[in-house]
Parts: sequence; structure tokens; C-alpha cells
Amino acid sequence: MSDLVEAVEGGGLLARGRPVVVMYSGGRDSTCLLDLTVRVAGAEVVSALHVNYGTRGASDADERHCAKLCERLGVQLDVRRPVRVGGSQSAGNFQAWARDERYRAAADLAVAREADVAVGHTRSDQVETIIYRLASAPSRRAVLGMRPREGALIRPLLSFSREETGQYCTQRNLRWREDESNDSVAYARNRIRRELIPALEKIHPAAADNVLALAEILRGEAEVLDELVDGVLDGHDEIHVSRLGALSPALRRLVVQRLADDAIDGPAAGVARRADEVASMALHGTFSLDLPSGVRATATDGVVRFGRTPKGGRGPGPGDGDGTTRGEAPN
Repeated sequence: MSDLVEAVEGGGLLARGRPVVVMYSGGRDSTCLLDLTVRVAGAEVVSALHVNYGTRGASDADERHCAKLCERLGVQLDVRRPVRVGGSQSAGNFQAWARDERYRAAADLAVAREADVAVGHTRSDQVETIIYRLASAPSRRAVLGMRPREGALIRPLLSFSREETGQYCTQRNLRWREDESNDSVAYARNRIRRELIPALEKIHPAAADNVLALAEILRGEAEVLDELVDGVLDGHDEIHVSRLGALSPALRRLVVQRLADDAIDGPAAGVARRADEVASMALHGTFSLDLPSGVRATATDGVVRFGRTPKGGRGPGPGDGDGTTRGEAPN
């Protein structure tokens, strides 16, 4: 599909000679992504990462399949076989662990090779992600969905559907592996794909497209909101509680969210909902407030700064001899 190649080249996320690590499961989307990346960037700068969790009967066959295609395309393949020790055996917890393992491995390779990390997320995944986030953790960020680039992470296929990646693979004579767990209703994402989205499309046939259109509108509006936050902070990574309390509730949440995100160098989910508590921190002495996502807000003489919550630590509390007026609030 020349149109797909041209669109990916025009998107600027992939370029000739620019090193890329492709996260390659062997499935349809990642197979399409790997072949496209080789065509756009050149095989000499492309490597693939396959993570074999060993939890399915077909895991080793998937690995062999990936090795064959990488050999055919002239791409270096790195395989990781992580071992999970302890932890909950629930489907959701396993998925979270697996995701952490593959992204950690990809990040390590990207740093070593000074490369971007490409993942095969499609517009179909985008719809599912937005709906999932709305249901599980409602916030402004939830509706914005995934971005084409987040740091070194790139999503060259984000404007294409699963049907289009499948057509590409068929036309290019690229075989892919089907993961039977994609049909399991044990996973929330699968239930959204198999049950919720079809139900929404029965209400309106353009339901999925309308979700993406809304996300596009809100991403534009988010840029305006970010400018408002920039004006409040004026380049600082701290704010006085009196200044924070004087802001409108909506702007207060945005400012607190920005400071928390910057403190942990990533999304600090759930922190904005505690913005009023942050704005009520003590004007004198030192006061700590532990927030979701491992974030701690500390006010010293009314100036609030955000950082990571120390492991196993507590903030100053009454009787600590530091002038604290209130104790540390619970999560």
C-alpha cells in the first residue's frame, strides 16, 4: 500500500537513517510496522524487540516466527524472556507487569542505540484507549488519547485502522501470528473491542470516528489550557498556596497536575482531584501531603513543591518540632 508508506513518511516520525527499535510481537499491527519501518528508515538502522513471556503454548512458536521475518528483512532481533516472581495472578495485573517489562527492555535498547522506540498502536487502539480511560480514570488526559510522539516513543500507525494494517500485510505477503488471548473476555480492552464499541456503533455507525474527532478537538483546546498554566507558573516549579487558592477551581487543578507531572517526569494520575487539599496547606512551617501516583506535595512557609513520595517515609507531622500545623494527609 503505497499510500500508507507515503503517509508514514509524511508524518515525520520515521526517517531514512534514523535509528529505531520496533516493539515486535509478531501480530498484525507490529508486523506491518516493522516492514514499514524498514522501508522508510532502512534495515541497517532498524532493530526489533520481541518479549517471550512463556505463558502461552504458542509463545516459542511466536518467537520463531519473529526471528524468521527479521532474518528475511535483514533486521537485528533482540529477545527477552522475563520471569515473573510472586505478585497477583489476575489478568489485569499480569498485563501491567508484561507491559512494564517490554517497555523497560525497549527503553534500555533505545538508550544504548540512541534510537526511538516504535510501537504499532493504531487508530483502533486509540478509540479503545480513550473509552477505557474514560471508564477507569476520568480526566482531561483520558479524552486526549495517545500522542504520536511521547519522548522517544513513537506511534507511526496511529492514523490507520487495524483493517488497513491487515490489508498492508496481505498485499506485502507478510504473515502474522494471532494471539488467542485477544479473544479472552478476561481483559477489559477485549471487552471494549468485542462488546462496547459494536454496541456504540449500533447507536450511531460513526461512533468510533466521533470519539477520535472529539479527541482531536480537545487536543487543540488543551494547547490553550497549557498556555494558561504557563502564565500562572511563569517558568517556576513551585507555587504559593495563597496564589493557588486564588485561582479558579479548574485552573487550580491544571496547575497542580502540571507540577505533579513534572515532578515524576510522567502522568501523575489522580493528583488533580486533590488540588483543593493542596491549596489548603499550611502557610507556616512545613507540611507534607501524599498524593496518588507516588507524588508528595510539600509546603514550606506556604510555598508548595512537588516530588516523589519517599519509599517507606512519612512527611513531617505534629510534634516533629518543625512548626508543622497539620499532619500528613492519607492517600
